Amino acid sequence: MESQALQDPVAEPHGAEPAAAGAPPAVVPGKEFTRTCKGLVVVLVGGYVLLQLLPSSLDYLAIIPAKTIPFVWTVFTAGYIEQVLPGAIGSSLGLLFCGKDIEPVWGRKEFLKFIILVNSICGVLAFCFAVALYYVTGKESFLVTPLSGFHGALAGFLVGLKQLLPNLELPMCFFWKIKAKWMPFFVLCFSTIMAFIVPDSINFLPTLLSGMYVSWIYLRYFQRNPLTGLKGDSSDDFSFPSLFPDAMRPVTDPVANLFDRMLCARSRPSELALPVSDPAKASRRSVAKGFLRKGWLQTMQQTRKPQLWAIPQQKINIARPLSTHHTVIRATATCLCVHD
Repeated sequence: MESQALQDPVAEPHGAEPAAAGAPPAVVPGKEFTRTCKGLVVVLVGGYVLLQLLPSSLDYLAIIPAKTIPFVWTVFTAGYIEQVLPGAIGSSLGLLFCGKDIEPVWGRKEFLKFIILVNSICGVLAFCFAVALYYVTGKESFLVTPLSGFHGALAGFLVGLKQLLPNLELPMCFFWKIKAKWMPFFVLCFSTIMAFIVPDSINFLPTLLSGMYVSWIYLRYFQRNPLTGLKGDSSDDFSFPSLFPDAMRPVTDPVANLFDRMLCARSRPSELALPVSDPAKASRRSVAKGFLRKGWLQTMQQTRKPQLWAIPQQKINIARPLSTHHTVIRATATCLCVHD
């Protein structure tokens, strides 16, 4: 199934500049729970019920580092198994409310691909982290404690909401709300503090951190953007330092530069996505790129001479524009690119 139609954009506030013609539609919060999310909720609840009926099935579905080598498939199934009732309820609610905003934009296929990718990589990293803790601390509990849960994908959803709806206010408790762009950092801080207060909660910390890390890398460099049709999201609003407060820039900027050198350099700059938050500007730049490409091809066809190969002594001034037509198109495209 392809991407579903976007929601009708909300009315623009008074005095706002209207969107340019042909610009990608604005992203707005979803209104209804999607069928895909409802189906995944059945999977999460069904996994919890299965553990209550057959407790021994936990050894074959959750990650137990001491048994993972023979039971390799557990790194892929652990992300859909909740061991306690509060975890099953919380994961189901988080999936429903985050999914109704994300899936209509990404589409069902991309939404499921994201969940499977994040859960699988989180399972591998959780196993590696548990083994590392065992070698560092010498505690065998890290090798026999079952690791499972959907919280890695939920952490990835928070990163996705930061990209699509950064100013969306998410309710926390009572009348307190927090914007989506700050939710990943808030969850990171809260989980780290809880790991010191409640020692058992440290088992959840690797999955949460890896969920945010993996989802940001995938959305930043690899996902095909549904609004612009380009690869990744190179906007400053979704850079690695934007996940943290400005006071942490001295620490986060070197990390961001490292990511850019490793991953961004492998992609052509023209394939990187434009900021989702400015669809009008993205549309103008796309039109300008089309003008340049079309004008160049037309000019090359007009200036090509069949007899040119027979006159090797003739010198061609490459620095001179090929035609007035090409110069006008290039100037027009440049104006469209630099506008605003």
